[in-house]
Amino acid sequence: MATKLTSRGRVVVRGAAVASLLIVIGAGFSAVGNASEKGVPSTPASQGYVRVVVAPGETLWSLASMVAGNGSVTAVEQEIVDANQLVSTDLAAGDRLWVPAK
Repeated sequence: MATKLTSRGRVVVRGAAVASLLIVIGAGFSAVGNASEKGVPSTPASQGYVRVVVAPGETLWSLASMVAGNGSVTAVEQEIVDANQLVSTDLAAGDRLWVPAK
C-alpha cells in the first residue's frame, strides 16, 4: 500500500533532501580546505605533482632519485614527505604517493 504525501509533506521531504545535499557539499569543501592547509596539493596536477603507486622494492630514496635527476635527492625526498604528510620514510608496495613531476 503506497502512502500519499500532502503538499506540505512534499515540501518537508524536498527541504530535507536539499539540506542533506548542502551538508554533503559543505563537508567536501571543508575536507579540501583542510587538506590544502596541511600541505597536500589541493589540485595536484596544477601543482606539478603526479600520483604514483609504490612498486615492490621501491623506497622513498629510489623514488626521489628518479625525480631529482641532477638535483638534490634529499630535497626531493623531503618534498615527497611533506606533500604526503608521511610520518615515516617506510613505504609498502601499493602505497599511493604524490610525487613532484620534474
